[in-house]
Amino acid sequence: MDSASCSILDALHLSSTVTNYGNNKYRYSYTLRNPFSVLPFSSTFPAIPASTGKFLHFNRFLAFCSTSRSENQNRSLELAILLEVDGVMMDAYHLGNRQAFNVAFQKLGLDCANWSEPVYLDLARKCSGDEERMLKVYFNRIGWPTSLPTNEKGSFIKSVLREKKTALDDFVMSKSLPLRPGVEDFIDDAYNEGIPVVILTAYSKSGDKVAGSIIEKLGHERISKVKIVGNEEVKQSLYGQLITHKGLYWGVDEELAQEAIKAALAEKQKIAEDVASILKLSVEIDTSSSESLEKTVAALRAGAEYAEVPFKNCVLIAGSQSGVSGADQIGMPCIVLRSR
Repeated sequence: MDSASCSILDALHLSSTVTNYGNNKYRYSYTLRNPFSVLPFSSTFPAIPASTGKFLHFNRFLAFCSTSRSENQNRSLELAILLEVDGVMMDAYHLGNRQAFNVAFQKLGLDCANWSEPVYLDLARKCSGDEERMLKVYFNRIGWPTSLPTNEKGSFIKSVLREKKTALDDFVMSKSLPLRPGVEDFIDDAYNEGIPVVILTAYSKSGDKVAGSIIEKLGHERISKVKIVGNEEVKQSLYGQLITHKGLYWGVDEELAQEAIKAALAEKQKIAEDVASILKLSVEIDTSSSESLEKTVAALRAGAEYAEVPFKNCVLIAGSQSGVSGADQIGMPCIVLRSR
């Protein structure tokens, strides 16, 4: 039994092993410990059929298989890393989200509203991080502004969230906010080992301006070592062009299926509104999730194209649920960095 291994990334603690079982049957495995040293993380991977092929192992987790006997061995060992910006390159929510809420309260003249760290953590835990719910619970607790009509609570919440986003964006773009510890060494190690690193900004909730300011913190030399995939790069990719012109390739069945999905969502919204009117509530069903998932998948596919590596040989390091969902949709291994 022949075995070969090589060091890949000290920062990612990644190693690869090739084992020859005879009769041209090979098993390829990668072993990974915690990315960015001691950061908390979890992993999600597609189910793998029990067959000879290429496997990724992350701390006991089986990641994927994507090779056949006929594939070139060197090609089989290719690997690329895709990095999200939000929550990965910078943990902005951990560093500045609470402060951004307090800035929003001040701008709106809500002098009685101030979130200490214990208050913020308690609200986040009770509301599972849902910021709209956090605000509702908080103001139900301390009292709503006396001048605010009951039927305008929803618009009031939205105005607070808008001000919070503006404050957080300003905070993120300030030069004082650092990148996640270890991310710069991680990129350097990957470059030195010949592993492509692609930074995805295409589906970043922060927007291009904020994402760009975060990436600039890497410095010109380090930026030259990575590939950045934004909305324009996705459009220019082969997969992006296919999606853009999908009407040319889709048949009647596919178009009817899309129309059926839209009709079903519209019907769900109508039923929800009817029930809500009886209960004197307001509800809204998110019909944009399908389009958001398509955008994320397109970015992941484009990232793999620009890395010149098969998408199932890419590992996404994510800090968002949209990235996790997109990776799961196409069977791409995904490591989730949690906010500390």
